[in-house]
Amino acid sequence: MTTAAQPTASARYSQLLRRPHVLRLLTGAVVGHLPVAMAPLALLLAVRAGGGSVRQAGVLTAVYGVSAALGQPWWGRLLDRHGQHGVLTTTALASTLSFAALAALRPGAHPAVLLALTAAAGWATPPAEAALRVLWPEVTDNTRQLRTALGLDAAAQEVVFIAGPLLVLLLETALGARTALAACAVLVLGGTLLLATAPPARTWMPTGTRHTRRVSPLRLRGPRALAAALFGTGIALGAMNIVALQLAETHHAPALSTLIPAALAAGSLTGGLVYGRRTWSGPPTGHLLLTAGCLLGGLLPTLAAPPPFLAVLTALLPGLFLSPLLVQTFAGLDQLAPEGTLGEAAAWMIASLGLGQAAGSALAGAVGGSGPLAPAAVTVTGAAASCLVLAAARRTLTPPVPTTAARQLVRR
Repeated sequence: MTTAAQPTASARYSQLLRRPHVLRLLTGAVVGHLPVAMAPLALLLAVRAGGGSVRQAGVLTAVYGVSAALGQPWWGRLLDRHGQHGVLTTTALASTLSFAALAALRPGAHPAVLLALTAAAGWATPPAEAALRVLWPEVTDNTRQLRTALGLDAAAQEVVFIAGPLLVLLLETALGARTALAACAVLVLGGTLLLATAPPARTWMPTGTRHTRRVSPLRLRGPRALAAALFGTGIALGAMNIVALQLAETHHAPALSTLIPAALAAGSLTGGLVYGRRTWSGPPTGHLLLTAGCLLGGLLPTLAAPPPFLAVLTALLPGLFLSPLLVQTFAGLDQLAPEGTLGEAAAWMIASLGLGQAAGSALAGAVGGSGPLAPAAVTVTGAAASCLVLAAARRTLTPPVPTTAARQLVRR
């Protein structure tokens, strides 16, 4: 994969951010999405501060993650059928009320109430990512600028997952554990409304009519293959958290449990910004396979249980290819999703990645009692499965005819 002969022709981030509405859309999506990165740690700290057990905290964290992932395709389908403003506003209000109720509950509240509110907060997670990815073709001029936007989007999500836990720890230290849950309520409301009230989101209308028969994206082989590949990638990412924990215990270096995921995220942030800024030659499917293969190769050193410094350093390498893999996946969706289903298709990709992360954490945790090797094997296996799926579906991922609006963009 090499850069095109005239890299100066590619869109730059400064040019993109100066376009009307782009900064507002991106800011709203990032702020509104922060609670997804904050809620698991906020729930854990709030439950423990209230006298709850680690087991209860773990169950609530898992319920939040799974319900948030499962809710996204549903909301994505509603985006495609009814437009963005109403769906984003409704989910923002529901999620805000759920987080506010969790923050207001007294310590020792009935477990069933906590469970129901946690599930509601997760299920009602606004589909901000899917909405933004549907809007990118509307606010960019050409395919190069669209790819730059997707790269910036992927990098911004890494900022979310770096800043979210840090914000929780800061709030918990300064104001108490339940304050972080209250902050989730404020952020999801403010950020999502900033996105939902932006002119592109207010005026965007789905193609077809409400009575048009729509085919689910997952009924087609292309989107289904991408979802399966992202599930494998999610397994690798989820297991990496357990690898980090096991390495921290093996080397008696507690900071590794935080530094390794942070290094992975920093690598992904860097990779997304670099990839989105340039125009790359070669077929998109080749980019998918190459980035997935490089991600797998970057994860192989985890099998050697490297010493602390190398463990952090090597975590940067797979991260460099994570955001480019996601950029190319979502760019491919524009070609593969049936007309009028791009929101649902994007939501399925997000859900597949999230469910894969939950599965990877569970699998690696189940086999991780004897050291970091077994969780590392889960990580590598997930990434390898992703590569195999993409390789097997290579022809399916190269449709001959454009189908959605972004492919109508003027090429410059």
